[in-house]
Amino acid sequence: MTEKPDPWRVPIAVLKIPDTGLHRDIEADAATRHAVAEIGGLREVLSAHASFDVTPQSSGRYHVTGQVRARIGQTCVVTLEPMESDIDEPIDMIFAPPEQIPELSDLVDDAAESDEDIPDPPEPIENGIIDLGRVATDALYLAVDPYPRKPDAVFEPLVEAADPEDHPFAALKALKAEAKPAGANKPKGK
Repeated sequence: MTEKPDPWRVPIAVLKIPDTGLHRDIEADAATRHAVAEIGGLREVLSAHASFDVTPQSSGRYHVTGQVRARIGQTCVVTLEPMESDIDEPIDMIFAPPEQIPELSDLVDDAAESDEDIPDPPEPIENGIIDLGRVATDALYLAVDPYPRKPDAVFEPLVEAADPEDHPFAALKALKAEAKPAGANKPKGK
């Protein structure tokens, strides 16, 4: 299986991020929204934009926080009618050089064994780049309701009136009626 390319790319070179951090607002154009919808299995993406703050931390790590907002078109699972949904998803991630990922993942595993809040494992910085478009796309996909339902949609199963002749013993009754011909043999009295 071939991996599909990222539909929304906004690469940021970590070497160009100032010590004070970086703020980026991004918005997907029509072609990007179409690709995001197609890859994500959505009817359409009407709008998609995100705001990010990227802050350098120690040991070559970067803290990425922000918000992704989108309006998507889906199909109601009850009525099968088109509907629109709003996405408003916060982002709070750590990016680290690839060689630090195993060590940091072990720290996350250790935290899982304790009663502390479990942090997310860090994401790798690939080729010196943090792709904010991919971060926004991933957050959008994770926020999509897999079973969208219109607010007023109610599932009502089809109710059929019961047929009085349709019961488990109806077939036996029919067999019994066939087995008794008219004027059947009566026991003879002596």
